[in-house]
Amino acid sequence: MNFSGETLLITGGTGSFGNAVLNRYLESNVGEIRIFSRDEKKQDDMRRKYQDRFPDSAGKIKFYIGDVRDIRSIQAATDGADYVFHAAALKQVPSCEFFPIEAVKTNILGTDNVLTASVNSGVSRVVCLSTDKAAYPINAMGTSKAMMEKVAVAKSRTLDSSKTKICVTRYGNVMYSRGSVIPLFVEQLLEGHRLTITDPKMTRFIMSLADAVELVRFAFDEANSGDIMVQKAPACTVETLALAVGELLGIEPEFEYIGIRHGEKRYETLLTSEEKMSSVDLGDYFQVSIDGRDLNYSNYVESGAQEVSDFEEFNSNNTTQLDVEGVKEKLRELPEFQAIIAR
Repeated sequence: MNFSGETLLITGGTGSFGNAVLNRYLESNVGEIRIFSRDEKKQDDMRRKYQDRFPDSAGKIKFYIGDVRDIRSIQAATDGADYVFHAAALKQVPSCEFFPIEAVKTNILGTDNVLTASVNSGVSRVVCLSTDKAAYPINAMGTSKAMMEKVAVAKSRTLDSSKTKICVTRYGNVMYSRGSVIPLFVEQLLEGHRLTITDPKMTRFIMSLADAVELVRFAFDEANSGDIMVQKAPACTVETLALAVGELLGIEPEFEYIGIRHGEKRYETLLTSEEKMSSVDLGDYFQVSIDGRDLNYSNYVESGAQEVSDFEEFNSNNTTQLDVEGVKEKLRELPEFQAIIAR
């Protein structure tokens, strides 16, 4: 991923992913990084943060106030951009359960606006960030992200001769990102409270922000238009994660079991069995290529497939399971956790 002299736009750029991209690429030879979001306070905080941290490079950051729901504002941000990382989304499962139409407006219609604006502006490549909750979705957030993926794939299908290439990355829980349970566990332990555990046997994929950026980098370099790229992330139980956080802080946790919340699964899926059947195993990643058929595929409909293999989905129960020591090793890599331990 080489941004030499070029302009990168990050929608939802004040979030965890946007900060990770800035930390990694701001001092590279990138020409300009545009941060697009609707929260002026977060933009001002980010502006001050990077002026202090990278005074010689902070001038490369340009801030755009807007909302992906408003195509005019996103069009202004894409004009002159070479690449787009689309991270803007409503991501909280409970809030999307209670306000599903808001998830539709941002995650589905907002994505269509970003893609339309990018095509109109001649953007070279768009990478859309998705979630494990989009595979076999049972909640409004996952359903809206699944539709986001469909919108991206459908748009790429109509752009065979277009300059704009579109792909999707799908990954699981990012440790210490906004909404992560880890900061909650840390706060509860440091304040002497019991840890609130939904279900001790619930499993979740875990990865760092650096892993998420690396997946996007890989997709940027290797994906074809219409591809969905999936990282083979490890997983652990929620109880294992809680024990690992406690051991690193030197505090033995006590648990309060609160049960599964609105729209939650006991385990998450990163790749459905149907996608697994047609995916390409790239070692650390799966590549799910676009179904190239158009609406005139009567031979397949009438005859059916000659052979259909039985593939197992890739989920947080059958991936590599980390024990407490394995999770602690992951946590030690996080700058946020390093800062807490160093206090």
